[in-house]
Amino acid sequence: MDSSPIFIAGPTAVGKSAVALMLAERIGGEIISVDSMQVWRGLDIGTAKPTAAQQKQIPHHLIDVVGLTESFDAARFVQLANGAVAQIQKRGHIPIFCGGTGLYFKGFCEGLGQAPPADANVRLTLEATPLTELLAELEKKDPVCFQQIDKQNPRRVVRALEVIRLTGKPFSVQKSSWAKPSTKPASRFFGLIRHPDDLQKRINQRVDKMFDNGLVSETQELLTKGLAENRTAMQALGYRQVVDYLRGERSLAETVELVKLRTRQFAKRQLTWFRGQMELEWISLGDGLSIESSVESMFIRHVGI
Repeated sequence: MDSSPIFIAGPTAVGKSAVALMLAERIGGEIISVDSMQVWRGLDIGTAKPTAAQQKQIPHHLIDVVGLTESFDAARFVQLANGAVAQIQKRGHIPIFCGGTGLYFKGFCEGLGQAPPADANVRLTLEATPLTELLAELEKKDPVCFQQIDKQNPRRVVRALEVIRLTGKPFSVQKSSWAKPSTKPASRFFGLIRHPDDLQKRINQRVDKMFDNGLVSETQELLTKGLAENRTAMQALGYRQVVDYLRGERSLAETVELVKLRTRQFAKRQLTWFRGQMELEWISLGDGLSIESSVESMFIRHVGI
């Protein structure tokens, strides 16, 4: 049996985890989470982290890797993912990468490029600068990157400017080597999609469930453990909006609706990124096609197991 990795990508709330769990049961797989926020211990409800029962059912990797006082990036992900793949294959199982963080997929499949490591002094200066000023600088120094970057994500804006200041070259030029589609075979690299109305409904339901399950109290607990000081973890959808709510910036009802909006916007950006950066075989869920049918008719047949 071919034990090379299988990749399952797609936007948030599309149903990736359910498909990965069922596939892992069918073929003897173990799941490697490709989620930049599930690596943090304590960020459970807001990241839709697999439950203890699900993790007992199927081994999961790269979940709860670091605490809020530690750092984590794509390079660390690639290092740990390579180790996990080796361990899984040594046991005679199949690694199943599952998640929505495109940068991590890209880094594992194609390498991380030659961007310089973080510089503490440069980063501190940038982080102390208002986002509007950072965006103005980025637009002047790298118009291409300015058009493409998520302007609501200060962490990414800071990193782009950090690289520009350290190298004297546009960030977009240094990322150009990533413009080519992935060379991973499409038969083992899948993207899941749904009709926009269906995906929006699932996102709204997920957000309501997160708040019902205690997202506010979880966020309060995480603030005592350093959430506000961790600029990366604070970018996690849901948590940063709840922090604003706890500071009195908006009502709870307004916060819930804002999280739904931001999540829908994020899902749209994920789809755009995957379609432009990775060569995937897209599978449409919904329209009467159950998760079981998807696994049976698409994954099993195309993977050849």
